[in-house]
This record gives sequence, structure tokens and C-alpha cells, in this order.
Amino acid sequence: MTSDTPARRRARVFSRRRGAPSRVRRRLGAAARMFAALALAGGVYTAFTPGAFAEDNVPLSAAAQEGKALYDTSCITCHGRDGQGVDGRGPSLIGVGSASVEFQVGTGRMPMTRQEAQAEQKPAQFDETQTEQLGQYIQELGGGPEVPDGPLVKDLEANPEALAEGGKLFRVNCTSCHGFGGGGGALSSGKFAPSLGDATAEQIYAAMLTGPQNMPVFGDNQLTPDQKKQIITYIQVQLQEDRDPGGLFNLGRYGPSTEGMAIFLVGITLLVFTSLWIAGKS
Repeated sequence: MTSDTPARRRARVFSRRRGAPSRVRRRLGAAARMFAALALAGGVYTAFTPGAFAEDNVPLSAAAQEGKALYDTSCITCHGRDGQGVDGRGPSLIGVGSASVEFQVGTGRMPMTRQEAQAEQKPAQFDETQTEQLGQYIQELGGGPEVPDGPLVKDLEANPEALAEGGKLFRVNCTSCHGFGGGGGALSSGKFAPSLGDATAEQIYAAMLTGPQNMPVFGDNQLTPDQKKQIITYIQVQLQEDRDPGGLFNLGRYGPSTEGMAIFLVGITLLVFTSLWIAGKS
């Protein structure tokens, strides 16, 4: 067994001192590799998701510029600069799309006169062109659903089954709120489903896309664009042309229930008076 001489102890100390810089270099190298990996991941993310970063200087189309001018004079007080919303006044418009703007503004529900349980329909403050310009501005500002171009009512000569399919879809998805005849109905907390008697095809399609007020959103995974057009066809052809689904009499356009009730009450009353008359004669 060899003795631990001073020379050997000095050799071991010198060896440890030589190994120390090697460990430091390894740690620095690992940190550099980690930093490089993070930088590479960030670069790849930035390259493949350019939409994640907003650009303040994105040029607007001519229609959107006109819409921005209208927005800045009529909407900015409640919805804030660049549609970000104002707490306690109006929600953000980022992502609502032109469909929501065209429905709310086109039906006169916006701008609101005052804060209520529900925005009611009233004469529109903007004409059709101005409404489209406002919608285009909001669309370019934050994207969202759009009403498709082209006809929204089915050609019944080419699609004879569209009316029947639209009626079936309307009864399943719409009658619980809007009534069997599209006359509307009361909801909770002072809210209501409006009548569909004067709704245009564009307004109905936009409402299904965006779900205004208490209406649910019917996305394309729930009702396909073709099914939405079938519902619109049924509303405009069957309900808006004075074809009462209940029968001959226009009793609120709620369907056969009101006419059945009226016939029942009138019939019972006649039977009672007839019975009394017969008893009096007897």
C-alpha cells in the first residue's frame, strides 16, 4: 500500500483544479443549447402563426375606411376604440363578424337608445350601404362570421322538397321561441323572441350565424348552410305570405292551437245556450 506523500496530495489538488473549468464549460454549453432551442421554437411559431400578432398598420379597404368613419362618430362611445369594448357600456366587437353588425344595425337594434333587457327593433339609422361599410370595417378589424353571397331562398322548382325540409327544421329548432307561425313569444326576465313576419333572408341567416340576444348560435356543424336556406325558404314562402298554418283564420299566427281553443269555447258556449233553450221549452 503506497503512502500518501505530499507530492501525491499536490497532484490530486492540481487535478481537481483542472477539472473545475471543465464542469463550468459543460454547464455553460447546456445553457447555450437550451437558449438556442427556445429561440428556434419561437422562430418556428412566429413563422407558422403570423396572425397571432396584431399589426397596427394593416391597410383597410375603401369600404372599411368608410365604415371606420361611421364607427368613430356613432359607435365608439359604447364599443371603444378599435372595437375593444367599454366596460359597462358595450361589449367588444372583435370576432363578431360582419353578420352580427348587419343584423344589429340593419334592424335598428343598434345603436341602442338606452340599456334595456333586450334591444328592440326600430327604424334603422343607417342605410344598406352604410350598414355594409360598418360590417366590413368590423370584419377586417377582427374577423368573424359573414353572410354568404348569392341567393338565400331556395328555388322551389329546382328543389321541391326544400319547403317541406325547411318546415321540419323550423318546427324542431325555432318554434319553441318564435312560435308555430313565427309570431314570436315571451321569454324570461322581460325578454322575448321577435316576430319573423318582416324579417329579410339576410337578417334571418345572420341571426342564425351570430345568435343575437337570447337566440342560440346555429353553427354549420348544427345546421348546414343548405339547411339554413331551407328554413329561410319556409319562413318566407309559408309564413310571410299569409298562409296561416292553423287554417282559415288568422288568430295570432300561432298555429292550430289557438283556432282549436276558439272553436272549443264557441262550441261549448253554443251547447250551453242550446241546452238552456231546450230546458226552457220543456
